[in-house]
Amino acid sequence: MSSSEEVTVSAAETARTLEKPVMLNGTVVKGFGRGSKMLGIPTANIPAQPLERELEGMSTGIYAGWASVDGGEPYKAVLSIGWNPYFKNTEKTIEPHILHTFDEDFYGAHLAVCVTAYLRPECNFPSLEALIDGIRNDIEVARKLLDGEHHVSCRSRAVEVASTPSPSPVPVPEAASEAGAK
Repeated sequence: MSSSEEVTVSAAETARTLEKPVMLNGTVVKGFGRGSKMLGIPTANIPAQPLERELEGMSTGIYAGWASVDGGEPYKAVLSIGWNPYFKNTEKTIEPHILHTFDEDFYGAHLAVCVTAYLRPECNFPSLEALIDGIRNDIEVARKLLDGEHHVSCRSRAVEVASTPSPSPVPVPEAASEAGAK
């Protein structure tokens, strides 16, 4: 599917658990300023280039997982990995939306995301309203999906990695910890 095609894809129909979780981590950087301002859905962007190895086997699209900021409590997250066809991005981005309300911005913080599910391919939308509706649908699908046993078992991994500042990506071990964080 071409990223320029207008398609409506429901995450509820295409969501699947990843065979092995993927750990993405990096320093939170300023993005394009669209998440909060234009969409009302803030994102905590991390640079894609240092994570090329981890992204190599991943299709562009919308994913779900657990995110931890500076080793704090893990929260459910939905993330876009790709080119954002509606906005015609010229660079690949990683844009997690953490399903928690934070009191302030945390640019420069260490963000770790344990990606456990693929929700849908990235696609173009016919309007900004349709894009926002699509993202809201992704959020609801992720909320439910991440309550599953396989996904909950990955919560603590995001905290563990976020607690250990590392400029390079940290791989997820074969067996994810069964212990959940509080």
